[in-house]
Amino acid sequence: MTILDKIIVQKRKEVEAAKAKVSIKELMYYRDFNEQVPSLKAFLSDPLKSGVICEFKRQSPSKGVINGAVQVADVVKGYEKAGASALSVLTDTQFFGGTNDDLTIARRSTSIPILRKDFIIDPYQLYEAKAIGASAILLIAACLDVNEAKELGAMANYLGLEVLMELHGEDELEKLNAFVDVVGINNRNLKTFEVNLQHSVELAQRLPKNKIRISESGIHSKEDVFFLRQNGFDGFLIGENFMKTEDPGQACIDFCKSIRVESLIS
Repeated sequence: MTILDKIIVQKRKEVEAAKAKVSIKELMYYRDFNEQVPSLKAFLSDPLKSGVICEFKRQSPSKGVINGAVQVADVVKGYEKAGASALSVLTDTQFFGGTNDDLTIARRSTSIPILRKDFIIDPYQLYEAKAIGASAILLIAACLDVNEAKELGAMANYLGLEVLMELHGEDELEKLNAFVDVVGINNRNLKTFEVNLQHSVELAQRLPKNKIRISESGIHSKEDVFFLRQNGFDGFLIGENFMKTEDPGQACIDFCKSIRVESLIS
């Protein structure tokens, strides 16, 4: 089994346990379920914004603990102050050290869009995402077949959630559908774990012209952002680069400032 296979097996168990604890009807009474949230698609489409999606991620299966000392509210406030276009908050507990409360705290602390980054495999998780204050959910193409991707996308849109679909390769293009608002191309090869930004550029040429596109993984410098922007990308998901520092918010402030300064010069 790959690490992704193991995560999905565990996720199915977690979803069943969550259903037994809190019903969908109960989730619909949560404070945030009917609250208006900012649009990820709109913020990424705004040319005056940075396009940077900042991630709150405590740990990962490959890196172990990245930063276990910082508080969600402090970090996301710093991200918003820096000029981030959106937040990505990990809610998977066992493998990434996140919780649903992390996203709700982020929602109460900021006014920018929030992506619930988790392994979405069941409609129940969409109701959860809405209840905890997410603007959008992540659908990982590698975890879903064509019908599952379409059904989850349709349900997400029905609930008022936008959909970011993550692709790793050309063979996953068939899973894109009309309910996908944003396409994320992950630069990390799932088999070798090598990262190559050129992968984003090549795969992006195969995407429908009307899709907002973001690049994920391996973005470390302003040069990376300019390279991707020149090749048609609207957003840039950056997580570990900020989270591995003592003050992720300040790291993001410095990064976004360098992008703005360089843009003015050029």
